[in-house]
Amino acid sequence: MFNKTVIATALGAALAIPHAANAATAADKAALAQIRVQIQQLKVSYEARIQSLEQRLQASEARGAPLNATSQPGAATVPGAGPAPTDSAVTAVNMAPAPAPAFTPAPADAYVAPAAAAVATPVTATGNGFNPTIALILGGSYVNLSQDPNRYRLQGFMPAADGIGPGPRGLNLGESELTLAANIDPTFAGQLTFSLAADHSLSVEEAFFRTQGLANGLNLKAGRFLSSIGYLNMQHAHTWDFIDAPLAYQAFLGGQYKPEGIQLRWLAPTERFTEVGIELGRGNNYPGNDRNRNGVGSSAVFAHVGDDIGDSASYRAGLSYLRTSAAQRSFDDTNAAGVPVVNAFSGNSGTLIADGIYKWAPNGNPVQTNVKLQGEYFRRTEHGDLAADLASTSGPGANSSYRNAQSGWYLQGIYQFTAGWRAGLRYDRLDAGNARFGSTLAAADFSQLARFHPQRATAMVDYSPSEFSRFRLQYAQDRSRPGASDNQIFLQYIMSLGAHGAHTF
Repeated sequence: MFNKTVIATALGAALAIPHAANAATAADKAALAQIRVQIQQLKVSYEARIQSLEQRLQASEARGAPLNATSQPGAATVPGAGPAPTDSAVTAVNMAPAPAPAFTPAPADAYVAPAAAAVATPVTATGNGFNPTIALILGGSYVNLSQDPNRYRLQGFMPAADGIGPGPRGLNLGESELTLAANIDPTFAGQLTFSLAADHSLSVEEAFFRTQGLANGLNLKAGRFLSSIGYLNMQHAHTWDFIDAPLAYQAFLGGQYKPEGIQLRWLAPTERFTEVGIELGRGNNYPGNDRNRNGVGSSAVFAHVGDDIGDSASYRAGLSYLRTSAAQRSFDDTNAAGVPVVNAFSGNSGTLIADGIYKWAPNGNPVQTNVKLQGEYFRRTEHGDLAADLASTSGPGANSSYRNAQSGWYLQGIYQFTAGWRAGLRYDRLDAGNARFGSTLAAADFSQLARFHPQRATAMVDYSPSEFSRFRLQYAQDRSRPGASDNQIFLQYIMSLGAHGAHTF
């Protein structure tokens, strides 16, 4: 009996094994079928989304609507990450619709969605799809100076009308900016920037249109814009690492050079960043002035190259040349008798600029720690005539030939030692050169042009609670004229509202 029972039990177990294996195999097949169904559903869903985006893109191109986040229904505008139609964006939007990925048929035993699920719902453009993005910069400062700012001058240099000196003492509004920018159509974009200076004067800082990418890496810009000569010139003041412009920018460009004209830029199709460009302008900006004539009054050429150095560093270097002319470009001076007079220069001016910048961040991540080294060298040659107003001592004014070569440079370093906190040092120095005059007048008749080496040392620390706000403390010892050392203390705030494009490298 025992043997029969054991045999029966063993036989039953042996017969049950194939049934269990079959049950497990069926369960696995069911699970695989379910996974196939889910994958197929995802494919159908993404196919529908891609087709919907293509239709929206084609509808947008047909209507000339801007291709950015704000043109899509329900999309929010994020400050600092907007559609970036401004010229500070590094790359342009590719206006061609991307092809949809090929659709893979599902296995025969998988679930197939109805064809209607892949049909996209028609999209109607929103009423504000053509509205420009609005960016607002609010800036203010407190200035404490040991010397009277009304007597400030860069000894040895013909001063520009604006952009010179530390500004007025006390609490100041600073420079605030209002920028309106948008894509015009698939070919053009436009930008308008108003600037409110510390003296409450309103001016147009930029007003231009530009192409969104012509053939072979070419791009065109026309209107008033920040010139691409040098490095710092093309950046708005609120993006600078110090409150004021280097002395070289004040002496040679009057603060910043903003031509009214056209710019043609070519970006080379190489792995290393390489661009060259040319600018043709009216020539009414310092070191030129308005000469009331037809044709081109100023021209500039520039070239920039840059690349990565390993995973943690990168660089950019450039060379620029600006040529312009002036007719009776006046400046205040004091003659040999100590009497205030107004003199004027007429002639040609050529400025060469070499610039370079190096950035380092561990593994390319600048959030916590990063270092930036930056410097520029200027050399300007002017030759022409000087008209001296000597009426108070020797009758009517006199004219004399004039020729001079002047130079200047600055070097600065910025160290972000933890998230939000940075410290920086900058040193400026100028050389007024040896001015040569004709036989009619002598150097003593132009006290403003007596040779000197203006210099300044600056230190700053700033804190940014976010990418939209910054507070800065800056100290400078300025020795821009003989016998006077100006100890300057600045407190500054910068607030950013609205949508802002990416800043340049």
